[in-house]
Amino acid sequence: MEISLDGKVALVTGASRGIGKAIAASMAEAGAKVMLNSRKQDALEAAAAEMTGEVDVFAANAGDDDAGQRAVQATIERFGGLDILVNNAATNPYYGPTMGVDKSRYDKTFQVNLDAPIFWTQAAYEHAMKDKPGVIINIASVGGLRAESGLGVYNLTKAAIIHLTRQLAGEIGPNRVVGIAPGLVQTDFAAYLVDNFGESLAARLPLERLGDPQDIANLAVFLASDQASWITGETYVIDGGAGVAGSGG
Repeated sequence: MEISLDGKVALVTGASRGIGKAIAASMAEAGAKVMLNSRKQDALEAAAAEMTGEVDVFAANAGDDDAGQRAVQATIERFGGLDILVNNAATNPYYGPTMGVDKSRYDKTFQVNLDAPIFWTQAAYEHAMKDKPGVIINIASVGGLRAESGLGVYNLTKAAIIHLTRQLAGEIGPNRVVGIAPGLVQTDFAAYLVDNFGESLAARLPLERLGDPQDIANLAVFLASDQASWITGETYVIDGGAGVAGSGG
């Protein structure tokens, strides 16, 4: 099966590194025109320079009130439309017990991880997908499905993203809204977890390795493609078997 995104236009948040960068590069390689978004212009330009295909960049903090509106409009002006939105940008300024979080870091986590996907999707829907249905891909986390020490606040946002995916799929069909819930992936964002727990976790996984950003990108490209045209409302776990580790004989 050949997966093609020819003729599609994608906008990917948090696209200068890690999972977002891999998704943007893979979508461009599959034929899509891709707008990369993250906070820093220089990081975006460096990422875009490594990609093949037609790409451009739009620097903005995903959590800013009007960032989604501006990025969507810039994408439409640059590429003539918008067919795919990947809500990938995330932050995690607090690691510790849920009852210990301060209001500032709590608000920041929700602003980027939940508010941004809602309002970026709203902008994509109003300016492009209301008249020409497209695909929204929300990057969640297995932490949105399982309790984890130290990540309670972050995981609250990811649990909400999983529910948002189902909610919007019912509200804005025939647009498709799908989610991806990665386990521990080797990225700069997850460096603390990878450095401190990665080796021991990988040893317990059925597939005996941590995730790579490309693992997530491969699934994202499929879900964005016409081959996935009867898939909506669901969030797909991709975690190397972490959810079943220890259940063998």
